[in-house]
Amino acid sequence: MRADARRNYERIVSIAQQAFAELGPDAPLEEIARRSGVGIGTLYRHFSNRDVLIESVYRSNIEQLSARAHELLETQPPATALEQWLREQVQWVMANRILATTLKAGMDHGSPTFTLCRTALNEAAEALLQAGRDAGAIRSDIESRDLLRIGHGIGVACETSPDAADRLLAVTLDGLRVTADGQ
Repeated sequence: MRADARRNYERIVSIAQQAFAELGPDAPLEEIARRSGVGIGTLYRHFSNRDVLIESVYRSNIEQLSARAHELLETQPPATALEQWLREQVQWVMANRILATTLKAGMDHGSPTFTLCRTALNEAAEALLQAGRDAGAIRSDIESRDLLRIGHGIGVACETSPDAADRLLAVTLDGLRVTADGQ
């Protein structure tokens, strides 16, 4: 992809992410093109339809969330990195559940996008957990899928009452930490 085409692609994905968060998955594609500073033809050259654009936004979001786990591990102690990442995961779920539900309704769960996203998130969660285990801060019996389910569950449960997320996260994080008896 040429540099200008790559910039257009990335700008459209970024603007679409904002538009979907603001207006929902039915945000007008013409509006996304306008906000991106491109014509509708350029948008359609990159994304043949709304579903392809939603899939690209979702994949980009998951790649960013997964990369964030590794960034946090480079700059924070393992338990702090895990806590911050779990908070960010919960916030992501609360902000993007409708978009994710729309995507999942129209796509096979064995698709390349779901496989890539599932792998990236599992690897990110496992890196955080392993660093926490190695530091003696996180229980050894927690699996990456457990951490992802916990974050997703809190995000869905708190979607309409975001203030409760902090309380539920605090309780959850206490349960992930190693206790005096080593578990």
